[in-house]
Amino acid sequence: KAKEVNADMVGLSGLITPSLEEMQYVAGEMDKDEYFRSRQTPLLIGGATCSRVHTAVKIAPQYNGPVIYVPDASRSVGVAQNLLGENRAAYLAEVATDYEHVRQLHAKRKKQPLWPIEKARANLPQLDFANPPPVPPRALGRRVFKNFDLAEIAQYIDWGPFFQTWDLAGPFPAILDDEIVGEEARKVFADGQAMLKKIIEGRWLTANGVMGLFPANRVGDDIQFYTDETRTQVLMTWYGLRQQTEKQVDAEGQLRPSRCLADFVAPRESGIADYAGMFAVTAGIGSEKKEKEFLDALDDYSNIMFKGIADRLAEAFAECLHHRVRTDLWGYGAGEALTNDELIAEKYQGIRPAPGYPACPDHTAKIDLFKTLQTDEIGMALTDSMAMYPASSVSGFYLAHPQATYFSVGTIGDDQVQDMAQRRGMDVEELRRRLAPSLG
Repeated sequence: KAKEVNADMVGLSGLITPSLEEMQYVAGEMDKDEYFRSRQTPLLIGGATCSRVHTAVKIAPQYNGPVIYVPDASRSVGVAQNLLGENRAAYLAEVATDYEHVRQLHAKRKKQPLWPIEKARANLPQLDFANPPPVPPRALGRRVFKNFDLAEIAQYIDWGPFFQTWDLAGPFPAILDDEIVGEEARKVFADGQAMLKKIIEGRWLTANGVMGLFPANRVGDDIQFYTDETRTQVLMTWYGLRQQTEKQVDAEGQLRPSRCLADFVAPRESGIADYAGMFAVTAGIGSEKKEKEFLDALDDYSNIMFKGIADRLAEAFAECLHHRVRTDLWGYGAGEALTNDELIAEKYQGIRPAPGYPACPDHTAKIDLFKTLQTDEIGMALTDSMAMYPASSVSGFYLAHPQATYFSVGTIGDDQVQDMAQRRGMDVEELRRRLAPSLG
């Protein structure tokens, strides 16, 4: 397509970690093509999962042409002006110098030693599942929510990340009175509120969700979900990754544990009946039609604003549904009475880890999650690269143990990848490719 329209530059945006590998591939393919090499067509890199370091270390070396990291969509115009203006050569020289410096610093970085996976498993956290015992959900099984009230969802919006879309840094609401960015923050916030009002009143978007609560137990590093309380038939297995970086003792002289999300569910051999859940929500139904209207009108500002609000609504829907799960559908937090600020600060019991995030870097977990929840019924699907469609969507799991917490799996060893491939009956090379960002 870039050749067809004689594009001045090519842009790649990655929402999830598998996109990072795809970006390297595209850069390599551009380098093989004389059309791009001879024209020195700039390649712009952006998206939530990418970074300046990854661009400099992994992507730029694949293409003998300009590769520019754009940290935010709002910066793209300035970058394009530099690339097309009379100061292009000086700008590219500055970027090249910066990237070389980044690569040198990265090369000097000390790698953390890894433990063999069996040693890491022997260092799992010791949690009590008997006192208090797990709370059985009030409603087991799958439940669908269609055309969920956008006004109710809006009450759960975390506005903090909204300002990052516009490259405005600072906590909300303090950012509105910031001496440096306060005026601009107030402007985009007012525009965001106006856009939200139009979305709700005009029904520009439809929010659908599905969740399920099931009997569950830990088996090794994995969580088995069962069809019913007999726990004889496995509905789905969520395969877990465990921390393998060498652990040190804490201030009390105790060795820090090597965590895995499965640790927060009672082991099957304990005989304790535990439970876990999963969910998928979207606030993006109808988004493509409205985005096209803005693009056809050459209204980039409204288009970026609209997508930013849609993303906030998707995250708010996940927060809203999790609140209902804790206080009603599962009920282990029936007495919970938290403000929205306390919800954003995650002061509640339990967690909802999402595939692709530090505690669960394996995006392929979404395949079984989507299949089990039958997400096609609510208009959600996965792309070949494990991105969720529509884009303004969130999915993950529910874990309720009082000590359940988020953490980063970090770097893992190839022995763990081989072990997981065997457990899953999956081609080890395919799994290595999927988990490449986590491999040491």
